[in-house]
Amino acid sequence: METIQLKRIVEAALLAAGQPMALTQINDLFGEEEMPGVDAIANTLAELQADCAERGVELVEVASGWRYQIRKETQPWVSRLWSERQTKYSRALLETLALIAYRQPITRAEIEQIHGVAVSTNMVKTLKEREWIRIVGHRDVPGRPALFGTTKHFLDYFNLKNLDELPPLAELRDLSDIEPQLALDPDTIGPLPTAIELADGDEPIDSDDRYVERETAVESSDIEDLTAPAEHAAGIESATTPSEDRSGDDPDAPEGDVVQSDFNEH
Repeated sequence: METIQLKRIVEAALLAAGQPMALTQINDLFGEEEMPGVDAIANTLAELQADCAERGVELVEVASGWRYQIRKETQPWVSRLWSERQTKYSRALLETLALIAYRQPITRAEIEQIHGVAVSTNMVKTLKEREWIRIVGHRDVPGRPALFGTTKHFLDYFNLKNLDELPPLAELRDLSDIEPQLALDPDTIGPLPTAIELADGDEPIDSDDRYVERETAVESSDIEDLTAPAEHAAGIESATTPSEDRSGDDPDAPEGDVVQSDFNEH
């Protein structure tokens, strides 16, 4: 198959899919006799990525595969396609998500111990509905509390290939545009849970969903600003989905506890 034709097919497939596509998924679109192979697909994606250098869209790789999305610098104008307000999340929800991302697998009680306040059921429900977190097992202690971890959808949403791409905690204080503040006292952070019993129906954790113990043994003064990493651009598929206004916590929470999200949904 000619290179130009292959590029057209791959580009069209990515635009039509509405979600990230892995190399093998793209390769499977072809019959056995014309199947280009994963290496050829990878080279084609690299060419398509280079073609987007001066365009308003970019081709990026996330945890689930490759996708087209609008560039961050175009978002202020593209967002005017919708009259609805941007999605808002409570400060407590963002802090809870950050704790799960950096300390997973972690129980609700451990989050509350670090955070110092109760984690509402509605907050956990919101994170699960967004498919940002899931129950990955249960701690082997009395009561068998659920262990929470992030999902591939979480990685996709925040433009991450894996958990290793999360910014180190010690560097977050240099990111002035990240809110809300979350002061972590190293003395209150316990060790990463080691005894895990898989939840019913769960499969063993693969390399993409592995739990990486993050650097937490740093001075509390080095951890002044922490929240989930902001997504760099909105996906093209979001162009048909209006934003929503959601606090993710107590609807009567004071306005100061609500942070406007700078990222659009995929």
